[in-house]
Amino acid sequence: MAHADRPHGSPLPAACAVSDEGALAGRQFEEAAHPYRSPFERDRGRIIHARAFRRLAGKTQVFTHRCSDHFRSRLTHTMEVAQIARTIARTLGLNEDLTEALALVHDIGHPPFGHAGERALDEVLRRHGLRFDHNLHALRIVDHFELRYLAFRGLNLTLGVREGIVKHSRDYTEADHPELKGLLLDRRPPLEAQLIDLADEIAYLTADLDDGLEAEILELRDIRREVTLFERYYAPLEASHPGGTPKLLFYEALKRMLNALAGDLISETAWRVEEGGIRDLGGIRNAAQRLAGFSPEMEDLRLEAKRYLYENLYLSDDLRAAHKEAAQAVTGLFEMWMADPSLLPVSYQSQIADDGAPRVIGDYIAGMTDTFILTLYRESGSARSQDAESGVEGKLRKP
Repeated sequence: MAHADRPHGSPLPAACAVSDEGALAGRQFEEAAHPYRSPFERDRGRIIHARAFRRLAGKTQVFTHRCSDHFRSRLTHTMEVAQIARTIARTLGLNEDLTEALALVHDIGHPPFGHAGERALDEVLRRHGLRFDHNLHALRIVDHFELRYLAFRGLNLTLGVREGIVKHSRDYTEADHPELKGLLLDRRPPLEAQLIDLADEIAYLTADLDDGLEAEILELRDIRREVTLFERYYAPLEASHPGGTPKLLFYEALKRMLNALAGDLISETAWRVEEGGIRDLGGIRNAAQRLAGFSPEMEDLRLEAKRYLYENLYLSDDLRAAHKEAAQAVTGLFEMWMADPSLLPVSYQSQIADDGAPRVIGDYIAGMTDTFILTLYRESGSARSQDAESGVEGKLRKP
């Protein structure tokens, strides 16, 4: 690997890390300092206690119909990302509490059914001149939808976490998104935010190989043949442990693959910072491009593994069928509520005057778990079917 001679334990200059006392630790609504918890520790706690965070347990990571209790949900995936991200941050000498808070909140804006649900929701909103973006929806959740405090609406998270929610995986402009004014859109995000999307990649590449094999959609022999980075560790393990079962060899090789990805990310990011002569957060902010990343060789191996998963897991017949039902549920309920908003819960009906029916319905659907939306969709279908047979108007349950 490129720059592999750099020790993984070499931290960056201390000034490259986000401070617990700087501007990024500030909040929209001023609060007294906590006697023993840092601002980003408090954010972590607020995220964990949020209703939207708990609902991640009922949202798809890959498998819409979870026929095994061992498949990842959005919540277990989030915990894995947080563990990986915090380790990387600690090794680089970055702010661990900020990194962990960002990892815990990074998927909080995802709708039910994973990326299939997001595509379906974006498609129906497009018909009304709107879009769905899970990063922007996550910011709406923490700023407006979570109601837990007497003194303010939302969670009143720090600027560092709010900026990272929006910018951890892509860049936005104030011209396109004036509602994001104040989130430093003209500057690079701190390294704590930059590494979240990469820790996410590490987590899902390895976890999806595991879940795909568990679901019997992927086969070990194909993974070995098509995923070079995995085979790099499996082959020598098989030779050195002739009595090892394929399953245990698989787990060990997968663990080493994860460690290799994380180690490369640490080494390459540290090398880029050093090579650029960057000594503080200002240098990271003003860099020509994002500094966190994989080496060229590891990036090729990562893309190879990602292609394998797309072609053999995400586009498999099993998941296509599940994605079809997901799209039908999202589209069917959206269109039903657009036709008759009185079927929405009263709390959502009251928001239509300010935000418009399409956005309110999109927000409602985005907050649902897989089970809840499927139940509503099937009940609505049963009601319509009964109407056709009996001529009696059916009533959809109002949650």
